[in-house]
Amino acid sequence: MRTTLTLDPDVAARLDSEMKRSGEGMKAVVNRALRVGLGMTDKPVRPEPFRVAPHDFGFRPGVDLDRLNQLVDELDAEEAARKLGR
Repeated sequence: MRTTLTLDPDVAARLDSEMKRSGEGMKAVVNRALRVGLGMTDKPVRPEPFRVAPHDFGFRPGVDLDRLNQLVDELDAEEAARKLGR
């Protein structure tokens, strides 16, 4: 929900100092403060951590996946040499 909120000067100053202290944006700080103030602290404040599901790409052992571009270049060079009859 998007809304406009007018803050008292003391609340605005405290909000600003909490944003600087935590390194979070205004939205996160206000939502956390409202959850505490409204007695919603039993609900999770942070989203679930991102999980990566591993996948087997079927590469053979010994293939360095970080050097696949080099392998492609070498295969291209070999193909070019073969076409030139070297």
